[in-house]
Amino acid sequence: MELTTTGNIKIVTAKESKINTVDFENLTFGNIFTDHMLVCDYHDGIWEQPVITPYEPFTMDPSSRVFHYGQAIFEGMKAYKDANDEVWLFRPDQNFDRFNKSAVRLAMPEVPEEVFLGGLHKLLEIEKDWVKKGKGNTLYIRPFMIATGHGVVASPSNQYRFCIILSPARAYYSGEVKVVIADHFSRAANGGIGAAKAAGNYSAQFYPTKLANEKGFQQIIWTDDATHTKLEEAGTMNVFFRINDTLYTAPTSERILDGVTRKSIIDLAKHIGINVEVRPVLVSEIVEAAKNNSLKEIFGAGTAAVVNPIAGFSYQDTYYELPKIENSFASDIKEKLTNIQYKLAEDAFGWTVKV
Repeated sequence: MELTTTGNIKIVTAKESKINTVDFENLTFGNIFTDHMLVCDYHDGIWEQPVITPYEPFTMDPSSRVFHYGQAIFEGMKAYKDANDEVWLFRPDQNFDRFNKSAVRLAMPEVPEEVFLGGLHKLLEIEKDWVKKGKGNTLYIRPFMIATGHGVVASPSNQYRFCIILSPARAYYSGEVKVVIADHFSRAANGGIGAAKAAGNYSAQFYPTKLANEKGFQQIIWTDDATHTKLEEAGTMNVFFRINDTLYTAPTSERILDGVTRKSIIDLAKHIGINVEVRPVLVSEIVEAAKNNSLKEIFGAGTAAVVNPIAGFSYQDTYYELPKIENSFASDIKEKLTNIQYKLAEDAFGWTVKV
């Protein structure tokens, strides 16, 4: 290992890279990680010096608060490589801001910009060979923070660990996606942590999603907790509905994550002349639109999948198949958005940031 210091970041490099052992054409999402990670610890009100170190397990006290009270948040981002071997990020400031909003909601310390964004840039400089060229190839970025203070008193921790790990990725979902509209289980509730990217939000989805999987569906479209009449998110993604030639999506709230891909799609769709309405979307109107054939598309939107078309949905044991559409909004928007991300088209919005 080689030890250096750049700015305020300590760098400990791996003895050798494992990159040549990786089959980049056959990747399982989130299963392979790069040679290095960034780690920064927080103790008693002070962030310590961040360290880029070889990717490896670390030990924790069994009474660490994350295990007992769930103080854990994360983000999902991607790095892209253009035809000139330059590495780019997509709206990283939005992820940074949302991460700290999640931290505040879970009574965790905010991470300084020089640690989150500065550390990420330095880590990507070191791991740039892991970002492969070609549309569809990305380096998935997972910043996260956990409570590491020990003791089982039910109170916020006084110690935390912030990390960034990197994973080469290709397509997140494959094949047809069919969904169930929830009429009992809820993803989040008013006054809760649904708008935070908290680990517990995702673990709470696993059981109802398992039940949906057993019935042949891949995901759930979540509804509001109080009445189950308003459509909110699809699995781990924001969701869009196309009725005739208008695109609808629910407004963000205490229950709905302010997705970076979501807000980018709204701006991009408006830019290319698609009528977009951000308003509560009712289950009843989507069912009726499916019956009268005005419902043309449903698609999920998120960092991992970008845009994921939905083939059909089930509601109260009735299944509604969506039409097969050439030149769909989903495919057009995904093409234009990914062209911006890979620097294949002009970035009229100033979303891309060079590493």
